[in-house]
Amino acid sequence: MNKQIFLLILVFFSACMSSFGQKFGYIDTEYITSKMPEYQKAQEDIEKLTTKWVKEISEKNEEVAKLEKAYRAEEVLLTEEMRQQRFRTIADKDKEVKELQNRVFGLNGELFKKKQEIMRPILDQIVKATEKIVKLKRLDFIFDKASDSLVMIYTNPTHDYTDYVMEELGISVEQLKEKEKEEQNNAKEEPAGNSKAKTNKKN
Repeated sequence: MNKQIFLLILVFFSACMSSFGQKFGYIDTEYITSKMPEYQKAQEDIEKLTTKWVKEISEKNEEVAKLEKAYRAEEVLLTEEMRQQRFRTIADKDKEVKELQNRVFGLNGELFKKKQEIMRPILDQIVKATEKIVKLKRLDFIFDKASDSLVMIYTNPTHDYTDYVMEELGISVEQLKEKEKEEQNNAKEEPAGNSKAKTNKKN
C-alpha cells in the first residue's frame, strides 16, 4: 500500500516538476543495502549484540524468579524483619532488570544507538554515491522508494527557500548567522582560556 502511495506521489511530482524544468529520480535504499556485503556484516553484528543483551536480561529475570520462589517456600519460617529484607532484595533486583531492559531496548536505548553507529558508514556510502549520480544525471531531487513516507535523499540547495520563509516570519537570518558565528568563536576561545588559567594556577 505504501509503495502504491509513493508511486502516486511520484507521478504528481513528475507532473509538477516537469512544468518547471526540474529533474528528479528515486532510489530503493532497502534493495541497495540488501546487496551490500557491509550491510550483511552490520546486520550480523547487530544480531549478536541483541542476542547478548537478551541473554543477559533473561538470566537476570531467572535470578529474580528463583529469589521469589525461595521466598514463597520459606516465607512462613521467616521473621517479619527477614521477610521485609528478602522482599526489598527481590524488589531491587527486579528494578535493576527493568532499568537494564529500558536502557538497552528502550527509546533511544543502547541498541538503537549501536544500530545508528553501525549503519552510519553504510548510509554515508549510499549518500556519497547518490550525490555523484545526481551530478552526473543533473538531477534536482532524489527520493527514497523504501521509506514509508516521502523522504528526499538529495535536494538541490538552489531550491531551498527556508531563509525566505524565516524572513517572512520576521526572523533575521543574518542575525542568526552572526550569533552562531559568535558562539563558535567563544567555544574555540574557552579551551585556550582554561589552559591559561591552569598555567597561572600552577605558577
